[in-house]
Amino acid sequence: MDVGLPDHVARHIVADPTPEVLTHLTRTLTVPGTWLKLCASVEAVAPRLPAKWSVKDPEFMMTTTLTRATPRTPAGYTLAITTRANVTAARLLTAAGEVAARGQFALARTTAVVDQVETAGNHRRRGLGTVIMQTLATTAASMGARDGVLVATAEGRSLYETLGWTLYTPMTAAVLTT
Repeated sequence: MDVGLPDHVARHIVADPTPEVLTHLTRTLTVPGTWLKLCASVEAVAPRLPAKWSVKDPEFMMTTTLTRATPRTPAGYTLAITTRANVTAARLLTAAGEVAARGQFALARTTAVVDQVETAGNHRRRGLGTVIMQTLATTAASMGARDGVLVATAEGRSLYETLGWTLYTPMTAAVLTT
């Protein structure tokens, strides 16, 4: 998928990173800033990656059965939900219009693929991530989604587990540096 950021140009998600698949991808992908998201532990795939691929911190693919909850928007924030090009985004905005927390999803049949969930540093520890996740789940469920899938950082994994998400597989992220 095209991401379009300077250091994150494109992302390839690989469900079964066999040695043959890894060899093919690492030989044919040549644009710096291209990422591989591999459904396997770092121990299983890192030794097969050429030196020009930089392995990042461990990640975790997680899943859940979506439930509807009415999230409470904390005082001082406004919840905004928009859908454009089949991507639904939820944002919590301050009175000044600053994005305090955000997240998005796209539907793949009856699965909501959640991405780019983050809370701004000066707004953390206020429950905003929970509000965003509940909003995404409720909105996706109202659009016919039954399940959710996401890739979490180690820090995000703790939040998602408290919200009922479970580990599906460890993930290894690697980026082409040169």
